[in-house]
Amino acid sequence: MQELFKKYSLELEKNELDKFEKFLEIFKEKNAQINLSAIRDDEWIIEKHFIDSIMLNIFIELEWKVADMWTGWGFPLLPLAIINPEVSFTGIDSVWKKLKAIEEFAEKLELTNVKTLNGRAEEIWQNMDYRETFDFVTSRATAYFPTLLEYVIPLLKVWWVFCAYKLNDKEELSSAKKALSRLWAKILKVKNYTLWDQERTIVFIEKLSKTHAKYPRKNGIPLANPIK
Repeated sequence: MQELFKKYSLELEKNELDKFEKFLEIFKEKNAQINLSAIRDDEWIIEKHFIDSIMLNIFIELEWKVADMWTGWGFPLLPLAIINPEVSFTGIDSVWKKLKAIEEFAEKLELTNVKTLNGRAEEIWQNMDYRETFDFVTSRATAYFPTLLEYVIPLLKVWWVFCAYKLNDKEELSSAKKALSRLWAKILKVKNYTLWDQERTIVFIEKLSKTHAKYPRKNGIPLANPIK
């Protein structure tokens, strides 16, 4: 495992490597029970789940409070929590069984910096306990970019950053221009990397002003009718 991390210029402490070794075993056990992922080979799990998740740390230093939007089975949430123990992470998803699996993993890995939040984005974001309270938000390979922005930007504090893990698709990136303008945000930088033979991208987006109360729109409208 250590050699795979080094292949991508990721130097981990022994205690971090130990946690990833344990995570690999408990992830495979859980995957055999409830089919978390079609990726079952050890090397592929390490590269396509663990390493892809923590590539973010090469490009930016996470601080304070981080939300992982549509966290699924905990990627990039859990790998980032392992290597950023001083940062508070919240995994957000509408599927309760996924969050229960994350809680089980976090407990077995002794990750005290992870919690979960269950609910639909349109409802959560109108709760002032969560709206504009996070310093960073992450999301990995989820929705179409304009839709994703409308759901994520309301979570961020002003001047803080959304880190979007995407495939290297310039057309999709271009499609976000109007959404960025409406939501008072801008692209800070785009960082590309290769994972196996796949070109991947992390897009860093800064929030410039408070989000209008009408965003995100309700009842699945951002998905059915993205800003464009």
